[in-house]
Amino acid sequence: MPSSTNSVPLLPGATLGVLGGGQLGRMFCMAARNMGYHTVVLDPDVNSPAAGVADHHLQADYTDVDSLAKMASMCDAITTEFENVPAESLKFLSSHKPVHPSAEAVAIARHRIQEKDYARNSGLNPAPYALIITAADFDAAIAVTGLPGIIKTTTLGYDGKGQQIINDKSQLESAFNDLGQVECVLEKKMDLALEISVLLARNVEGEVACYPPAENEHVNGILHKSIVPARINKDIAEKARQQAIGLANKINYVGVLAVEFFITSDDQLIFNEMAPRPHNSGHYTMDASVVSQFEQQVRVICGLTPGDARLTSPVVMINLLGDLWPVNWLNCLADPALKLHLYGKHEARAGRKMGHFNLLSEDIGQALEAADKIFNKLKS
Repeated sequence: MPSSTNSVPLLPGATLGVLGGGQLGRMFCMAARNMGYHTVVLDPDVNSPAAGVADHHLQADYTDVDSLAKMASMCDAITTEFENVPAESLKFLSSHKPVHPSAEAVAIARHRIQEKDYARNSGLNPAPYALIITAADFDAAIAVTGLPGIIKTTTLGYDGKGQQIINDKSQLESAFNDLGQVECVLEKKMDLALEISVLLARNVEGEVACYPPAENEHVNGILHKSIVPARINKDIAEKARQQAIGLANKINYVGVLAVEFFITSDDQLIFNEMAPRPHNSGHYTMDASVVSQFEQQVRVICGLTPGDARLTSPVVMINLLGDLWPVNWLNCLADPALKLHLYGKHEARAGRKMGHFNLLSEDIGQALEAADKIFNKLKS
């Protein structure tokens, strides 16, 4: 009888499926293969990064019932690499095989109002926010958030897409029109000191492994750099970890979860959003943690105990976007403390994530200085 949970752990030799063939799916498949599992990727792109490393690539739309049924027949457990996979597809798969995270958890994370409501009801502190469905909601929304604010689409926005900063009502009207007059959320623009994220892995038994917070810097809405350990006080770091774990427990989450926070200039911890999957800010774990976020994803969807999330070295992760191409790789690889990861994408485009590097050092200040120096060489 199909079950949504694993009663017996899946061991090496089992077959794992992933919806989505981007770089997160690719790195999941690589981790699974290293551990002795087989992999199946469902993605419509013939050149998807994960297709080149998976055992099987089902090239189909995420709503293709025949392909979903084939995936269910081939796999022992299934996960996803992004939150915008249709909920109906996840529900269909979960009626046949264990699917983690659940369709319900993904639905919360993919909708900004739902995730903020859930976070607030779980004891976290999001910035003041209000729903905008039509222009008639502008005045009431501004009364809740004040200005300046940030308008965001409630779904499908990522890497800075689908959002704009608002300073007055006329800008709100213009931005709402620019976003296609779709359902949006208006958030208060906070006075921020920095941004952090907390990554964790949780299995069906409720066992949790939680990584130390990463300090994140963005450029044009896209993550540029993660610094670990984050340069924050221990009390805030522990509070962020406990809030992320509490949120995962309340959702009964199974999988890898990233929770993003703002820290204000007066040391308030503000919930931003969550991602029901491995996260860009967790790429440092591939080289500077006992167990990477991708191995964690394999472990927890298989019903195994989460791995050790200890940091083994201070590290700085820097994203490599298509803007940098072509790259003189000698400027990267000349440093023996640098670990390079490229995603196998065939075309470099501005703003497209093509890879990342992790720079390890015994001292976070030295790691940051070396990473910035190398990146600046790549830019020039």
